[in-house]
Amino acid sequence: MPELTMLPTPGQFISLHRGHLMIHYTFIVSCRTSLLTLISILLFFGLAVPIQADSSMVDLEEIPSIRPETTNGLQAFFQALDYNWAELEEGVPPLILENIPDDINRTASARAKKHAFFMGLLPMILLANQEIEKEREDVQHILSRHNSRQIQDGDLERLGEILRRYGLLGHPFTDHRVRSRLMRRVDIIPPSLVLAQAANESAWGSSRFAQMGNNLFGEWTYKPGTGIVPAGRPEGATYEVRKFSSIYESIRSYMNNLNRNGAYRKLREIREKLRESNQPVTGMALARGLAKYSQRGDEYISEIQAMIRQNQLMRVNDASLRLPETNTHTIIDTSGSGLFSSRSRIIGHRSPARQNP
Repeated sequence: MPELTMLPTPGQFISLHRGHLMIHYTFIVSCRTSLLTLISILLFFGLAVPIQADSSMVDLEEIPSIRPETTNGLQAFFQALDYNWAELEEGVPPLILENIPDDINRTASARAKKHAFFMGLLPMILLANQEIEKEREDVQHILSRHNSRQIQDGDLERLGEILRRYGLLGHPFTDHRVRSRLMRRVDIIPPSLVLAQAANESAWGSSRFAQMGNNLFGEWTYKPGTGIVPAGRPEGATYEVRKFSSIYESIRSYMNNLNRNGAYRKLREIREKLRESNQPVTGMALARGLAKYSQRGDEYISEIQAMIRQNQLMRVNDASLRLPETNTHTIIDTSGSGLFSSRSRIIGHRSPARQNP
């Protein structure tokens, strides 16, 4: 644990020493933050040692987290990172948004609200898709090694882990139907579709379930007492709206739901056909498989597709994460904006690294 002889003031740049390693953090805190809270933040981040990322993927252990109190604070953070909705081709900084500001519906304009919401979620969507891409790549490599009789230690364990995550029984080595279903399920969800459904289901992050349970997609649970009881729930019904430990976990769960739930088999079949014909996997196309997501059926599909068109979300399908730049130190001074962040040095500035589609 590094020794701290004094507390930082809001916006102050801190250097923590651990042996030969110097770790730079920037703490941006609201002037209302208590002394005890600030000490807790410093102790927490003093224990966190970033891990070096490889050349092609962003390591989740490196991802900084931010907790904005206001939408203005969130926008100031984006600006400091040169993260601009109009310039997504410059890359998306990897970050974890811990909460959606409760004033998001009281921002100056609908445009500002939408951009803050989309930009806050997009890094986590790309991170979740990166995880799925890695799973898909692992499955392909394991199956290829099996076919060439070069199976490695850990292959069966890794394959079993992925089978469980995607709700499959049987063995893809011996059953071609299981193999086909596995490849059909382990695939990305287009960011345009994720953003449109998140906005629609959570009222742009302002719903009670989003604010109290980090639930952006209206997922249910049938374990009594573990979720949020929705107003107007029919008498005798036991379902609750699920609570998540983080927004990121809500996104991961939603993607897994689309990839394994029988109700969305059509979505997966549409995606598979696009893959087979070397066509891009888009939110507009996959939205046709969402008839069972809402009781409104085809009307719901049209609404999601309209949100994608009206907000020009097609362009986010080509967005990619910036790789962390370990030599870049970001000093962000948004004192009084109601936002604090961690591990700013690894966020990186305008150094896009394209992900494989």
